Amino acid sequence: MLQSKRLILAHFWLAFGSLALALPLGAWQMWARSPLHPWVGDPDLYYRSVTAHGTTLGYVFPTLVAMGFGYAITEVALQRPLIGLKWAWAGWLLIAVGAVTALTPVSMGLASVLYTFYPPMIGNPFYYIGVVLVVVGSWIWVGLMVVNVYAWKRAHPGAPVPLPMYVNVAGSLLWGWTAVGAALELLFQIVPASLGVMHTIDAGLARVFFSWTLHAIVYFWLIPTYIAYYTIVPRAIGGRLFSDSMARLSFALFLVVAMPIGVHHLFSDPQVGAGFKFVHSVFTALVAVPTLLTVFTITASVEIAARLRGGRGALGWLKALPWRNPMMLAVAFSFVMLGFGGAGGLINMSYQLNQSIHNTQWVTGHFHLIFAGAIVIMYFAIAYDLWPHLTGRSLADMGLIRAQLWTWFVGVTVLTFPWHWVGILGMPRRMAFYDYTDPAIAPQALSVDASVVGAVILLVSAALFIVVLIRGHLAPRTAEQEYRFSVAVHPPKTVPVALNGYGLWVGLMLLLTAINYGFPIAHLMSRQDTSVPVIHIGATR
Repeated sequence: MLQSKRLILAHFWLAFGSLALALPLGAWQMWARSPLHPWVGDPDLYYRSVTAHGTTLGYVFPTLVAMGFGYAITEVALQRPLIGLKWAWAGWLLIAVGAVTALTPVSMGLASVLYTFYPPMIGNPFYYIGVVLVVVGSWIWVGLMVVNVYAWKRAHPGAPVPLPMYVNVAGSLLWGWTAVGAALELLFQIVPASLGVMHTIDAGLARVFFSWTLHAIVYFWLIPTYIAYYTIVPRAIGGRLFSDSMARLSFALFLVVAMPIGVHHLFSDPQVGAGFKFVHSVFTALVAVPTLLTVFTITASVEIAARLRGGRGALGWLKALPWRNPMMLAVAFSFVMLGFGGAGGLINMSYQLNQSIHNTQWVTGHFHLIFAGAIVIMYFAIAYDLWPHLTGRSLADMGLIRAQLWTWFVGVTVLTFPWHWVGILGMPRRMAFYDYTDPAIAPQALSVDASVVGAVILLVSAALFIVVLIRGHLAPRTAEQEYRFSVAVHPPKTVPVALNGYGLWVGLMLLLTAINYGFPIAHLMSRQDTSVPVIHIGATR
């Protein structure tokens, strides 16, 4: 039974409130640089918007969703109150204060450095201090997840950790270590430079540190989505999970191979040798293993649900699926977008093919298709599933919920597919202005206009989502029902030690981090000729 409802609702409302504030910034960026709008005149306005949009949706929004969902999982799966409730509220407060602290100088034009920081550009120190507060708040959550699962294990020696909690803690551990790279960059390079303690910075070393975080953070964003695939979808559509063990293995593999792969974002950077770039490319390909395990397991689980509903034949069971069920719609849309986004990722991870789309709008289209598409649509589904249990009131607007999911799917598709196309044509990303009277890019204007339409559809869909949640709060109270997760076809009575703990997988994660990052970081730190002058953004000096 959920006991910390106010805590969980506070995380979700702050998350979705931040989404509601940041989404219009993205839509404005699309409109401002399209043929539909004249040149804004001041590029700093554009880059302020990009920085605020990326910081909010990259650090604040998904972190709060993961934390709120994690607290709900802890109480339901372990069937005991959350240990450390006051610490959980402290983490939430740190994130709220950190978000305001970071975004205030951005809004003033003092930190237009994008959410990836991009030294030697250096913004106002309060921007970085705010980001640090967000990370520290999230680390409190990581610690609480570990404390709660090991307290449960002490009370239940030898018993399998409930699957939802096992994968939840795996995701928290992934984030705890993932954030270390950016934390090192901030604490030892960027913050001292922003405070004037350092006047030069090794931008190459900073980019290596950030690459430690840059790609693995995507898997942190993805973890709540994957947890929902395994622990909510089968139950919500009337079926059972195909395999408990395969779910555990998938998350354990994510813990190992999702982190030490970020140098594939630095293929065009000279400070990392070709050998390490190749190693990171190979490990990036290995992420396909837990992904394909997930696709197989969830597809099998969905088929089980269809056959329990009377589905027959090799493919005839597809017609028996509950297509009007919002959870079924959400997972179907998520899988479609994950498939296209993953296929695009094969280009990004290839040392050779990446050169053809490096720093083009293809990259923007790729990560928006994965994050805004496959990931966020399942965040909506998680909220829809939990909301009646958090508020004690039912969500009766099934038609509105289906409309919201459809419009989000259509909006992301219309937004991102043209981005991929103009990226192939060579349109650079992160540009505040494009001159569409130039014959070289004039043919791309129609595709850019289409992306603007997609952004508008997403605004409409987000508004529908907020309306659904608010109407849920205003609905009549209903009898409280127990929240439950999916049950496996064969619920495990015992599981292998390796799939009931984290020691092996965390050890492998640390080892691979040392192998894949140890030499590049040590080599750059040993050099005295790689630093460049700091460039202060928004400063008069």
